[in-house]
Amino acid sequence: MFEPAAPRARNVIADLAARGRYHFTSSELRSALGVSEAAARQALSRLAAKGEIASPARGFYVTVPPEYRRLGCLPADQFIPALMEHRSSPYYVGLLSAAQYHGAAHHRPQEFQVVLQRNRPAIVCGAVRVVFVARRDLDAVPVESVNNPRGTILVSTVEATAVDLVGYMHRAGGVDRVAGVLLELGDDIDPKRLVEASQSASILWAQRLGYLLERVGAGDRAMLLKEHVRKHARNFTRLLPGADAEGARRSKDWRLVVNASIETEA
Repeated sequence: MFEPAAPRARNVIADLAARGRYHFTSSELRSALGVSEAAARQALSRLAAKGEIASPARGFYVTVPPEYRRLGCLPADQFIPALMEHRSSPYYVGLLSAAQYHGAAHHRPQEFQVVLQRNRPAIVCGAVRVVFVARRDLDAVPVESVNNPRGTILVSTVEATAVDLVGYMHRAGGVDRVAGVLLELGDDIDPKRLVEASQSASILWAQRLGYLLERVGAGDRAMLLKEHVRKHARNFTRLLPGADAEGARRSKDWRLVVNASIETEA
């Protein structure tokens, strides 16, 4: 029975694409074809073997246009919004991936970084890799909607991106790389919005971020943040949480133990 299912499935998928929809679930396809689960699975397997579709997540499929066949999947930003809607999962694009949207072109990540309320295993779809970062108070993080070829995607604002980069330095290539990204983002940071974005995270992140902004020559963008730190930071914290602090100098302005030298990766 599955023999005619593949060409019929191709027609259903082509019709979806003609209407601007490049994603579907296995249950939706089965319903459209009116076939058994086994027949639908066989049809999907045949189309996937030809590179016409790909599956970033179980039961969730994307149509792969000819221009992306070598990639073996749609680019992550073109299917993540639909997948997150399918999972009823709040999200935003963050860290280095968000920084790229904001103009940090010299720090292109090898994986697409998405922030969720809870961590999930990475997605590998063809040559596309998506990694997830868990973030408390996700709903409090400022985001903006950015256009892409398949619709829109939610991305942390430039200020919220700066905050997250410092909060998740280990996921962003380390302190030198973060400093390099902040150097590229600095001119676009709004001082007032930076304080607002910082309020969604630990004050420790603000202490580290303010110091790094000054270090890369964007101290004027961090003046209001410095006032925020003076009001709310009770203790000194380390620039690098897990590194030794013996003999390290202290920044009184940021209540920070500077236990690392910074070599900006431009």
